Amino acid sequence: MLRRGGFQRAGAKRPRQTARSFCSAICSFNFKKARKRKSALTAPRFRRTLATTTRASGKGFDGVRGRHLHRGGGINGCGIARDASGRGLSVVLAEQGDLAQATSSSSTKLFHGGLRYLEYFEFRLVREALEERETLLVAMPHISWPMRFVLPWHAGMHFDSDTPTSRLLSTVMPWMKGRRPAWLIRLGLFLYDTLGGRKILPATRTLDLARDPAGKPLKKSFRHAYEYSDCWVEDSRLVVLNARDAEARGARILTRTRVVSASREDGLWSIVTEGEDGRTAYQARALVNAGGPWVEDVIRNVARINSSEGVRLVRGSHIVTRRLYDHDRCYFFQGADGRIIFAIPYEQDFTLIGTTDKDHKGAPAEARCTDEERDYLCAFASDYFERPVTAADVVWTYSGVRPLYNDGAKSATAATRDYVLSLDTTGAPMLNVFGGKITTFRRLAEHAMEKLAPVLGNDRGPWTARVPLPGGDFPHDGVAALIAGLRRDYPFLDSYWAGRLIRAYGTEARTILGSARDKADLGHDFGATLTEAELKWLMDREYAREAADVVWRRSKLGLRLAPEDVVAIDAFMAAERKKAAAE
Repeated sequence: MLRRGGFQRAGAKRPRQTARSFCSAICSFNFKKARKRKSALTAPRFRRTLATTTRASGKGFDGVRGRHLHRGGGINGCGIARDASGRGLSVVLAEQGDLAQATSSSSTKLFHGGLRYLEYFEFRLVREALEERETLLVAMPHISWPMRFVLPWHAGMHFDSDTPTSRLLSTVMPWMKGRRPAWLIRLGLFLYDTLGGRKILPATRTLDLARDPAGKPLKKSFRHAYEYSDCWVEDSRLVVLNARDAEARGARILTRTRVVSASREDGLWSIVTEGEDGRTAYQARALVNAGGPWVEDVIRNVARINSSEGVRLVRGSHIVTRRLYDHDRCYFFQGADGRIIFAIPYEQDFTLIGTTDKDHKGAPAEARCTDEERDYLCAFASDYFERPVTAADVVWTYSGVRPLYNDGAKSATAATRDYVLSLDTTGAPMLNVFGGKITTFRRLAEHAMEKLAPVLGNDRGPWTARVPLPGGDFPHDGVAALIAGLRRDYPFLDSYWAGRLIRAYGTEARTILGSARDKADLGHDFGATLTEAELKWLMDREYAREAADVVWRRSKLGLRLAPEDVVAIDAFMAAERKKAAAE
């Protein structure tokens, strides 16, 4: 074993999640069709992919040989699939629902080192995450960008009593009575600035909140703060772009495809998947279980393996309010209970607040932000903001389940965020992925390949560091120039529309717009700047099949669209699927 380290709009029905999300697998595989079918997906993009994969194999569709089969369309599954494909391995990834439908679209959307993990002495995890921030910024400057975080300080701040730092200070400085002294916070920020070899991001500085605009929305009792750097990331787009890049390197991406069974036979894995067009059988040399919250279920109920390893499901809930302040910086708030939350500018007109840490006892797909969690976050933020945050301010909530490795920690907050890669070689190998942070997905994939390469006979080394994802082939500080160029060449775009396209698609925004000379050339207008041209791109290139895929995962336009607009999008997509199936 190697240790490395649900959406809900206020007053609206939450988009449905599937009961089980399945992982990717890295395998040498022979696969045969269980029955004749037109295509695994009806979108034109996927028919082209099948043809490309078959040609690359040098054999017909009934006898492709390869290396790798993946179960799970979250960031870990797609990250491993991309890494493996780039090393020349043949990869199949199966996801029962949409890509990033569960945990990977429900994060706080930060590439960050995890400042609070220093209190748990998780130095390796923090260093790896800090190193990754700038590596990832360079590879995806359209969907990730630097942000500054304001950490207000006051003398009454307390540690979570479960942290090693709290216990240490209680022993050597008992008179502190669990309080966080300013010098300790500054020491932590010094380590945060230096552990990861920071080059792009600016260093920590001290703020006088009476003078700095960051103090204006806060209560006047907060007079001092520290400002440090971390990064934003569009989490669900990160997953889709990894899948696209894996596919471009030869992988097959199967969404809406459930893994029915997996069993070891004659030194190989026999795997059966079921999609909209029936069942398909595979034989594979190895299986990667990146099922996220369902990783334990896959081990026990799909592969039917007895294992003592398991996950601790921890629910993280967030609320989204109308914009609470005018500047573009984030806040890092510390509560009386020792926990922390963030308040982050979101989608230009909103503020994102989260997250909670609650042990989750139900099915992962049933995670919801409860009224109790909503009220907790409102009260927590109200301890800092001059104007109280109430339930009436909340326009949307979402909740996801983190599949943390079950290390026996006393509380959900104390459970490790590090990841564990467990390779079962009792017969055909199976790699199980437990835990992990979105920030370290690329390193997790590299470490997964370190485990799998000897099994698969592959000697190609790591390659993904700073390699651009689709649309990210421009300088890390080049977004403003791209937006200006897009508005110059497409003068019908306003600043919001051009910015949204560049932040979603980077250099590929021009491909979507094509030769359009005005808005009408982009086809039907579905509202909130979503056009027929963009919607067809999402179906053809980004695996989108239903309206929820588009308005809550490929974008967050669900915050701006009316219910009838979403119905129209669904109807259009259904008609396009029907048309493609008939071709």
